[in-house]
Amino acid sequence: MKILLLFKKLSRVERLLFIASSLIFIISIAFVIINFFNQNTHLVPVSGGEYIEGVIGQPSFINPVLAANEPDRDLTELIFSKLLDLVESYKMSEDGRVWNVRLKENLFWDDGQPMTSDDIIFTIETIQNPDSHSPLFSFWQGVDAERVSEREIKLILPETYVFFENTLKELKIIPKHIFASIPAANFWLSDYNLEPVGNGAFKFSSFKKEHSGFISEYQLVRNELYCGQKPYLNKITFKFYQNEEELIKNFNSGNIDGFGILDQKKFSKISIRHQIFELRMPRYYAVFFNPYKQDILKDKNVRLALNYATDRKKIIERVFNGKAIPVEGPLLLGIKGYDANAYPQEEFSLEKAAQILELSGWQVNTEGIREKNINSARFKNQKSEKEELRRLEFNLVVPQIPFLVETAQILSEDWSKIGVKLNLIIQPSQEVNDEIIKTRNYEMILFGNTFRSIDSPDLSSFWHSSERFYPGLNLSLYENKTVDNLIQSIRKSLDETERQSELASLQSLIIQDHPAIFLYSPFYFYLTKDWLKGFEEKFISSTSDRFENIEKWYIKTARVFK
Repeated sequence: MKILLLFKKLSRVERLLFIASSLIFIISIAFVIINFFNQNTHLVPVSGGEYIEGVIGQPSFINPVLAANEPDRDLTELIFSKLLDLVESYKMSEDGRVWNVRLKENLFWDDGQPMTSDDIIFTIETIQNPDSHSPLFSFWQGVDAERVSEREIKLILPETYVFFENTLKELKIIPKHIFASIPAANFWLSDYNLEPVGNGAFKFSSFKKEHSGFISEYQLVRNELYCGQKPYLNKITFKFYQNEEELIKNFNSGNIDGFGILDQKKFSKISIRHQIFELRMPRYYAVFFNPYKQDILKDKNVRLALNYATDRKKIIERVFNGKAIPVEGPLLLGIKGYDANAYPQEEFSLEKAAQILELSGWQVNTEGIREKNINSARFKNQKSEKEELRRLEFNLVVPQIPFLVETAQILSEDWSKIGVKLNLIIQPSQEVNDEIIKTRNYEMILFGNTFRSIDSPDLSSFWHSSERFYPGLNLSLYENKTVDNLIQSIRKSLDETERQSELASLQSLIIQDHPAIFLYSPFYFYLTKDWLKGFEEKFISSTSDRFENIEKWYIKTARVFK
């Protein structure tokens, strides 16, 4: 009351000065408190929030034994843990043939059932069963899995395979108590492929299916029984679309929070605040030659000339705005075993390419296409006096993917300048995979190879002669006994120095033979709203590995004292 009476006795000017002084004092105190708080605290992630991912395609088999497309693999990455995250220890025998694996204690499936070594054995045997049609079939053939105890197993390989550790670490386990009663041939029909029981950071919650059968939405929630660090996010929702245009439209409208994309030219269509992560992957694209379909390609000089006539720098600038790594051989920079000294500096040169063809007898005709009279005998042990006029004209099969089509068009432009006509056979990607590659029905094909891991420079699938035909991935039908022997030796060698030396020799030999024109390794771009934190990936083995450290992603924060 006394303060109020004193305040009333003040003049108008004195009152204003008193009020102003009081406000300044209060603001100063508040500033000191806030500054003290900010200086002595820091932001930390806290649990909460939902993240919505946009994906092209449809989930079919959210099951690590069956997963074959990107939506399947994305969801599998979140719902199932890799064996590496589940083991307490693993050890290889001196000869590299026996692996002893010990699981952590107190592992559980997200339905509350315990996980044991029996689940691992069941998973491996299911993969090995031809009736399951598992994409992992070839990686586990001949491996015997023996139960040692509830937490331990012994894996016995038919022979030493030095890169088996990567296969082992990447294995995801399926629950025996769910699938044991289902014949392997019927796995594809099980409801558990869309309503899985897993052991990963997240677990299945629900999905929405339209009357047409199209799954529009798939929801996951945090798995409280996860053996690792619990994720900060409470929930992840996947929304599925037909193409990149739909992804971008829904990102701009706020329906999704992030998505992956290869074509950075689409970035200009993004109209809201966002962040872009540039990720490298162990994959490359190349033009693979099939000399059995087009015998002119047996001529090494023709292959060499086409290599000189390929301007990788121009292709990368025009197609990717510079966001790709040039590739000149079978291993990529960043993959274990890459040897820069094995790669000759064969710079783009139309003049040198034309000179090589001239010296090999290929002359330019009136149409601007090179031609040459060639002995008509098809095999070395045949003799023929007949000659036929052959033209340097080739058919290149190209999957109907924009950046590959644009690449092929640039190749056609440049090769025409040295008298080579290139006909582009553009086909739907599914048809290329399901029909053309299986039958090797192409003269040349523009396609990609992907390594399973940056730590596994195993070239056998791509370049060993035993892999020339389907389901092998030797797309050039390449044969070289020395290369075969080196590949086999590398796969068995436990001596790191010896293995690196042999890898260097292997790369040199393949490059010298020019069985393909190696082109580029494009970046994979991951776009998210700018409020997402905790994403740390730089180099991923597959697109689904963008979720490798999902438990570190966060949206919400709180201040705590240091």
